[in-house]
Amino acid sequence: MNRMDAAFARLKEQNKTALIPFLTVGDPSIELTLDIIAELESAGADIVELGVPYSDPLADGPVIQRASERALKGKVTIRTCMDVALQARKAGSELPFILFTYYNPVLQMGLDKFFEEVIAHDISGLIIPDLPIEESGEIRRKAKEGGVHLIPLVAPTSHERIANIVGEAEGFIYCVSSLGVTGERSDFYSGINEFIETVKQYSKVPVAIGFGISNGEQVARFSEICDGVVVGSAIVRQIEACIPLLLQKDTKEEGLLQIREFVSQLKKAKVYER
Repeated sequence: MNRMDAAFARLKEQNKTALIPFLTVGDPSIELTLDIIAELESAGADIVELGVPYSDPLADGPVIQRASERALKGKVTIRTCMDVALQARKAGSELPFILFTYYNPVLQMGLDKFFEEVIAHDISGLIIPDLPIEESGEIRRKAKEGGVHLIPLVAPTSHERIANIVGEAEGFIYCVSSLGVTGERSDFYSGINEFIETVKQYSKVPVAIGFGISNGEQVARFSEICDGVVVGSAIVRQIEACIPLLLQKDTKEEGLLQIREFVSQLKKAKVYER
């Protein structure tokens, strides 16, 4: 069974919602990314998105853009990100990993080679935000053949496309909570609850929500109506704030502790158990 499917099945039995942190691989270094993954797992993360740094992102807000810039200075590539997943697994991680990448690095590698590497590096799922459903047939076929889930994003503006986007989905559906790019928010799309219910009507797989969720109160709110909650910019911002600590040998552990405690508080959010 795909690790992601196993995680959602376990959580469903426990009547819990998945906490899905996002991080930018290589920010501030590969070695520290591996340390941070271990902290996320210790804090109770259920699935982790590994963000491939990209120089011209369409969906990323300023916090993740800055993280990508820092990682790119370290020459991090899509192959580097896959290697991190495998290194984390060899270090004992049981987390399902999702590779979050734009489509150009995939094309640069070639689909056959890309999926060969994804499978070899024990990556459970893919998110490719600039690949529309209408153009995803070949990659969806190769993903299914390899037992890898291509996670679709569906937005409040999808309207009549929702059924088509959701119909053949595997893994989970990623509902975008707000219009625009990623980033922490205090307000969400006004019809968000109705939107999620519409997606659920068409979905045969778990439904998760992301974009802008940044604190325990918001995690709690969406845990009541979703199977998973993605927290991205808030965690990347926490990592950014801890960089001065992380880069010094004497304070590295304190920086890692602050990241772990931030994620632990999200995990402990009220009504986390549904």
